[in-house]
Amino acid sequence: MDIHTAVLILCSLFLAGSGDPLSPPQGAGTQAGEQTPVIAVEPRSAVAKQGDTVSFRCRAQSGTQPVRLEWKKINNQPMADNVKIGPDGSVLTIANSHAGNQGTYRCVGTNAHGKSHSSATLNVHYSPKVQVTPVGPVRVRTGEAISLECHATGRPRPSVTWRRQAGTRAGTRSTTEAKAVVQVEAASSADSGVYVCKAENSEGTAELKVEVEVTVEGGAQTPAPPHASIVQGDLVAKEGDSASLHCQATGHPTPTISWSKLRAPLPWQHKVEGGALILQNLGRQDSGQYICNATNAAGYSEVTIQIEVETPPYATCIPDQVRVRAGEAIRLQCLAHGTPPVVFHWTRVRGSMPPRAQVTDGALVISQARSTDAGTYNCVASNKWGSSEVQAKVTVRSRPALQWKKHMLFPTPGSAVGILHSSCCPACVIIIPT
Repeated sequence: MDIHTAVLILCSLFLAGSGDPLSPPQGAGTQAGEQTPVIAVEPRSAVAKQGDTVSFRCRAQSGTQPVRLEWKKINNQPMADNVKIGPDGSVLTIANSHAGNQGTYRCVGTNAHGKSHSSATLNVHYSPKVQVTPVGPVRVRTGEAISLECHATGRPRPSVTWRRQAGTRAGTRSTTEAKAVVQVEAASSADSGVYVCKAENSEGTAELKVEVEVTVEGGAQTPAPPHASIVQGDLVAKEGDSASLHCQATGHPTPTISWSKLRAPLPWQHKVEGGALILQNLGRQDSGQYICNATNAAGYSEVTIQIEVETPPYATCIPDQVRVRAGEAIRLQCLAHGTPPVVFHWTRVRGSMPPRAQVTDGALVISQARSTDAGTYNCVASNKWGSSEVQAKVTVRSRPALQWKKHMLFPTPGSAVGILHSSCCPACVIIIPT
């Protein structure tokens, strides 16, 4: 090829690619707006239940590389402790989500020509929590007013109602907020009793009780035996948390309140303040039935409440190191101690799972092991209270190759030879001079 032909071919390539041999390559851009990154977040919004794990992925759709990715919460609020960001900054993961994680998260992409951002919103649904004012017991005289207010939090916004413990619905005034009010303009003895506030949404229910006592004015009051009540229903708590059990009692003379535990002593880390039993740093051994005892000169009364202390999982793997030969099966068992149900999820560190992998109830089986299956495998055990992970190392050894030794036999001219097949080695041939 001469130089003229080469120049013609080169010019033709330039004209076909850009129309101008001096123009920059396609996609390089000449304006800052074309070079700054364009950021996309998936998903743009998510709804999670309390305790769920949620991930948002950020990526640069276009823009001059390199692009540095960074996650921030809106208004530069600090990230919660359970929010983790992947090593390359692209994935934001919220483990064991709670109400404090709700809000908008922003991914910011920055390169040499500027920055841009995209946002994702997380809504966390959780069961209601109830607060009653006044806490009680409430004591009023005949003719005085009674006012009980119940306020609830939760998502979706809970409905709030009052009722008498006998089952009749109390006359309430509701507002657009998640609260309800009981108001009695002039109390009578018929208004005495236990009032129950109930908050309910799609995630669950919560109740609190208030004891109301209406006393008759004038003269010595007739002795009355105690009537004890606990203002909340049965409790489920996480290991390490604290719990307060509130007991109220009516009667005359004023009853004395004490606490005990069914068939066991009270936890050593407990306090009793104003009729409330306070338990700190709960452990699984603190699960059980607790009894509020109210006594006075006219008699006694008791009421019980059940506490269940649940725990996040603690994962182990059996074995944590395994060596197999090529062609054999790889078997790993992930176990976890914790409140059921516990869900297991296997992944491979720095790689994808082999298509031959099967997972059943925490057991990972990979049939027909290959050398490419060697590596580290990660098991995550999770329940509604949290997660735990453990790793196992897999080594795959190659099968030993058959070693053949070649022996040359040179029979003398005119001699005869025989061929003998061995029963213990059908693939071997033995040649014997005869």
